[in-house]
Amino acid sequence: MEAQVAHHLETGRSLFIAGKWTQGSAAPFTVLNKFDQQVLAEIGTPTTAQIHAAVQAALQAFHDNRTLSPYDRSQFLEATASVLEARTERLQQIICAETGFTLSDAAGEIRRTIQTMRLSAEEARRFSGTLIPVEGAPGQAGRMCWTQRVPLGVVAAITPFNAPLNTVVHKVAPALAAGNAIILKPSPHTPLIACELADALIEAGTPPGLITVLNGGVDVVNGLLDEQDIRFYAFTGSTEAGRAIQQRAGLRRTQMELGSIAFAVLCDDANLDFAIPKIINAAYRKAGQVCTSIQMLLVHEKIFPVVEERLTQIVKKLKAGDPTDPATQVGPLISANAAQRVTDWIAQATRSGAACLAGGTRTGNVVAPTLLKNVSADTPLGCQEVFGPVMSLMPFSSIDEAIARVNDTPFGLATGIFTNRLGDAFRFIRELEVGGIHINETPSSRVDMMPYGGSKASGFGREGPYYAMREMSEERVATFIPNTSPGRRP
Repeated sequence: MEAQVAHHLETGRSLFIAGKWTQGSAAPFTVLNKFDQQVLAEIGTPTTAQIHAAVQAALQAFHDNRTLSPYDRSQFLEATASVLEARTERLQQIICAETGFTLSDAAGEIRRTIQTMRLSAEEARRFSGTLIPVEGAPGQAGRMCWTQRVPLGVVAAITPFNAPLNTVVHKVAPALAAGNAIILKPSPHTPLIACELADALIEAGTPPGLITVLNGGVDVVNGLLDEQDIRFYAFTGSTEAGRAIQQRAGLRRTQMELGSIAFAVLCDDANLDFAIPKIINAAYRKAGQVCTSIQMLLVHEKIFPVVEERLTQIVKKLKAGDPTDPATQVGPLISANAAQRVTDWIAQATRSGAACLAGGTRTGNVVAPTLLKNVSADTPLGCQEVFGPVMSLMPFSSIDEAIARVNDTPFGLATGIFTNRLGDAFRFIRELEVGGIHINETPSSRVDMMPYGGSKASGFGREGPYYAMREMSEERVATFIPNTSPGRRP
């Protein structure tokens, strides 16, 4: 396994610039297997000069390929989906090693990636503006007006570890579909799967200069922000990092998918047999390392005792450990530091009066699936994003109370509501200050064609191929008077 995922190290490939793999000349970093901590690869990072050269090469590639038709772009994106599909087994192994995700979570990531690539190919074919009826204005008879979407140029994508292929493709594929060149800066935790994506794009016929991969950390992000020829930054990560990027970007455009404290609400009429399996999956898949993983489960006081009992029994039985074991349901966290932080937060919550109903222990990078109740809002678990396999139960007595609790955080990404009362459902939809509200689904419910993004400190802008392509392009207005020959009235 280690030999397979170290492919890019063995061939000196850590940067993809101007259509060629090369080795970064700056200090390398180590990529570890997240379960056993074995070294997978040493990846070189780019110097300031290499970053500048990469941006200039991407800009030149953008200009060289401006004549590509929407059909041309759709063809290489569709072909990339087929290449990824053919490489599913290899991609699954790399994801498991780099992220610690279980086999089933890795397989789901790949399936969604292929769908996102194909959706982007479809959107490339129908990417267009609109006709404006200016003849409805005085004195405009015979005049035509329309808008067309035009690419911005060079787009930079700064991506996280927790969806190392699908979130990457949600930025890369729409950027290419809209006619841009894309520079990808993946998480240093998961560089190898990003390199695999670049390989797949090139094999599928993507003009090589349109995709650039620069591996590294904060220094590379800062280097990209210094490059004024980059017109758009697409970022997924913490609110703190997003705020810093936004300040540095200035007048250049950005799209931010940032932090969250994800809530789900179980009303007293909820169908528990339907809701509980969804809640378990949304709380603990990918070891809770998803912005929309359920961190707070608000349960109506009438059903709180039965929900507590049922969830406790299920969580205690979840198998955590080696992600390559098909029986494992929860794998390791992304790093030892992350695992230590999560267990520290659990301990702090219990010292402040919370009850630990299940889990709470740690073995290496694996934190046992944990269920708590009575978590104080003054503790980190009560007011910050945990990004780990921890869910806290909180009772509520009225819809007013539930809505106030969700809105009383700086974040607003998504919320799931379980109820069969239409009036209550529409009240949640009207009053919750979040980007996505899912009735009889969890906050992590996402179909890749949907708009996805948050409000408040959870960011702005929307992903989903149709929506991202509009973020990564601008609308140009054109008017035309067909005939101004002498004697002809315009």
